[in-house]
Amino acid sequence: MITPKEKIDIVQMARPTIRDLKPYASAKDEFKDFDTELIYLDANENPYDNGLNRYPDPHQLKLKHIISELKEVEEKNILLGNGSDEILDMIFRVFFEPGKDNIIINTPTFGMFQVLANINNIASKKVLLTEEFQLDIDGILKAIDENTKAVFICSPNNPTGNLMKETSIRKLLDLNLLVVIDEAYIDFSEAQSWIGKLKQYNNLIVTQTFSKAFGLAGIRLGACYADSRIIELLKKVKMPYNVNILTQNMALEHLENDRLREQQILEIVENRKELAKELLKVGFVKKIYPSDSNFLLVKVDDANRRYKELIGKELVIRNRTNEPLCKNCLRITVGTAKENKILIKSLVQLDTKKT
Repeated sequence: MITPKEKIDIVQMARPTIRDLKPYASAKDEFKDFDTELIYLDANENPYDNGLNRYPDPHQLKLKHIISELKEVEEKNILLGNGSDEILDMIFRVFFEPGKDNIIINTPTFGMFQVLANINNIASKKVLLTEEFQLDIDGILKAIDENTKAVFICSPNNPTGNLMKETSIRKLLDLNLLVVIDEAYIDFSEAQSWIGKLKQYNNLIVTQTFSKAFGLAGIRLGACYADSRIIELLKKVKMPYNVNILTQNMALEHLENDRLREQQILEIVENRKELAKELLKVGFVKKIYPSDSNFLLVKVDDANRRYKELIGKELVIRNRTNEPLCKNCLRITVGTAKENKILIKSLVQLDTKKT
C-alpha cells in the first residue's frame, strides 16, 4: 500500500497565499533568551516590573518541552493555542480556500467544526454516523469530491461519548485528504491517542485540550500535534502572543502534578460507571450509551421535560434532543460522587413510577 507520505505533498495542500506568507515577527522572535537578566528595551513594554509587564514567550518553549515529555512527541510536532478552538480555526485558515474547498463533518459531533466552517466560508458535507455512532465510511466516500480537503472526526465523540473504530480512521488516512481528529476526551479512555501515528501519517492532525482531564478549562490552553511541516504552516497564521503569560505559568505549575491528575481521572472513570448503573434504575431512563469520555449520553422518555425539571432542582445538564440520532437524549457530565448522588436523588424524585 502506498503510504500517505509518498502520495501527499502536505505543503501543497495549504492555500497558496499561506504558503507564500511571511508571518509577523515580534521582538521576542528576534531575541529569544527570555530568562537572562538583561535590560530589555526592544519590545516597547512598560519597564516597571509587576510580573506582567513583559510579553510572554510567543513559542511557549518551556511549556512545549514539558508537553513533549508528557505526550512523548517531539517539540517540532507541537503547536499550542488559546484553547483547541483557536487551533481548529488556524487549520481552516491555512488549508481551506473560502468559497471553493469543502470538508466532511460526521454528525452528531463537536459543534465548533460547523461554526468554524461557516465563519471561514467553507462548505461542509454532513455524513450521519451509523446507528452505533460509528463512522459511515461508505457515506463519507460518496460525499468526497474534487474539492474535498479534509474529514473532521471527534474521538471520543461529543455528544455520544464513544471512540471511533481504528480501522475506519485508517481507511480515511489512506486517502488523499487531511484527517483532523479532536481528542478532547482521550484521557478518559483506555485507547491510545492517535498522536502515536504521526510518523506514519503526515496527513494526520490531532487536537487536544487541557480543559477536561487536566482540569484547566479556565486558562484556555489547547494543543495540536502534527507533521512538522503542518506545524510550520500553522505558525504562519498564529497570533504572536496567542498563549498569555498567566496561562503559560499556570500550565507549567499544574502539568507537573501527574499524581493528582491521574487520581482525578481514575475517580471520574469510576464515578462514570457508578452513575451509569444508578441511572438505569430510574424509570424514565431508556438507555445509557457506552462512554469513553467524562460524560454520559442518556436517552429518556422526554428530554425537554426532564431538562426543565432538573433546572428546577438547580441541576444543569445539556439537552441534546435536537442533535441527529439523539432524540430525547440528555448529556450528563460526570461530577463528583456527591454531585452524582444529588443528581440521582433528584431523578428518582421526578420518576413518575415512584411517586
